[in-house]
Parts: sequence; structure tokens; C-alpha cells
Amino acid sequence: MPRFYLRAEAVSGPRVTFDAQETRHLARVLRLRPGDVVHAVDGQGQELTVRLTQVSTRSAEGLILGREAGRSESPLLLTLVQGLPKGDKMEAIIRMATELGVTRVVPVITERTVVRADATRGAGRLLRWQRVAREAAKQCGRAVIPEVAPSRALAEWLGDGSPEGLLLCLWEDERACLADRLPPAPVAAATLVVGPEGGLAADEVERLAEAGAVVAGLGPRVLRTETAGPVGLALLQAHYGDLVAVPRD
Repeated sequence: MPRFYLRAEAVSGPRVTFDAQETRHLARVLRLRPGDVVHAVDGQGQELTVRLTQVSTRSAEGLILGREAGRSESPLLLTLVQGLPKGDKMEAIIRMATELGVTRVVPVITERTVVRADATRGAGRLLRWQRVAREAAKQCGRAVIPEVAPSRALAEWLGDGSPEGLLLCLWEDERACLADRLPPAPVAAATLVVGPEGGLAADEVERLAEAGAVVAGLGPRVLRTETAGPVGLALLQAHYGDLVAVPRD
């Protein structure tokens, strides 16, 4: 059955309104009509069964037939703070992070960040990243689209206050492995900080440690920035989230 995404404000009582992007897909690509039934998610973890009541070229509406809590969301609230990489690597990172159940992605500018963009280009890039998160969430069957925040300086992000939950920093110069430094479960929320291609500078790692971050590496090999983040997220999901092995009967 087709599956679509709704903004939270698009759900009003038993009725829903599809935005222009989803309307184009259901009307022009799938050629759905009033009376057809689709699945939709409301962006807050609810999965809806919807019967279409009105379909035009620009908008579509429907009536909710049933609701249930999404079963694809991790119990771990997971934030990835990612140093801006070069090229289109950020898109791949967001895609993999979404598949791994991340709640929020915060792109940050660090001392060794090469990418610098003006406000206009930055706005367009943010829209593209948000679209990547939306498409990845749809592809992997998530009930919530991760938030992708605007780019900001790492020091500015850190200056806003300590993040909720466990704070972790991946640093290639730290010999201890992340898997060995994780505190015991349960952990409800975690934030993982990853540097760009050149890694984090020593003074940045020091400031993160002063803020309470657990500083760790990912083993004896140096991983690329687009590999390190997803590997760290997978370790956290395996330790605290929904990648934990379930005992068989």
C-alpha cells in the first residue's frame, strides 16, 4: 500500500491534508483517486490509514480510518553532530543516519572544516539535506523524519548548553574504543560528535571533554568521516536502542 508523509499541522481531527510534493506523487505518479486507501505517517510516530476524499493537481485530502503507534522508531533519542565534509558526503551521511534511526542531525563548522558557504547557498543546501532525510525515511519505513538543523559553528552549538543525555566525541587520536567506554544501559538519549575529513582539533576535543563528553575512537583503523558517524550510531543503537539482539524462545 502506498505510504506518504504528513506535517504535524496537516492532521486535524479525523482529516488530513497532503502537501504539494506528496500530492504530485500520489496524483501524477501513482494516479490515485478519491476512495483509494493509503498509509501515511504524521511525523510524530503515528501511522495512519487514510481514505482519499479529494485529489487535485495541487492538493489532496483524506479521512483517517485508523491509527497506530509507529513500530520503526528507536527508543533511543539519537543526535549526530557532524563536522561539515566536502562535496556531497553530507547527503550520504544523512541518508545512513536516517536508516540507523537518528532523531536529529546538526551540521557544524569546525576548525578543520574546508567547506564555507554564503547564506543563500547554505539555505539551498539545507533544503536539499532535509529532502534527503525525508526520502531516506520513506525508503526505510520510518514513522518520523529526522530533523536536519541549519549549519552552525561547533563552539556556538556547544555554547548553547550541554545536550540532553550522553555526550560522546569520536576522535582518531584516542586509543580507547567507543564500545569499551559506553556506560551501562539504560540510556534514553545520546549525542555523537564527529569531525570533518581532518578530524577535530585537540582544543575542540578538550572543550567537549570539559562539557562532559566521553572521548573515544573506533578501533585501530582511521575511518573516513562519512564512515565514522554511521559506525558510531550503529554501536549506540546496538548498546541502547533497537539493534539489541532479542533472545529467541
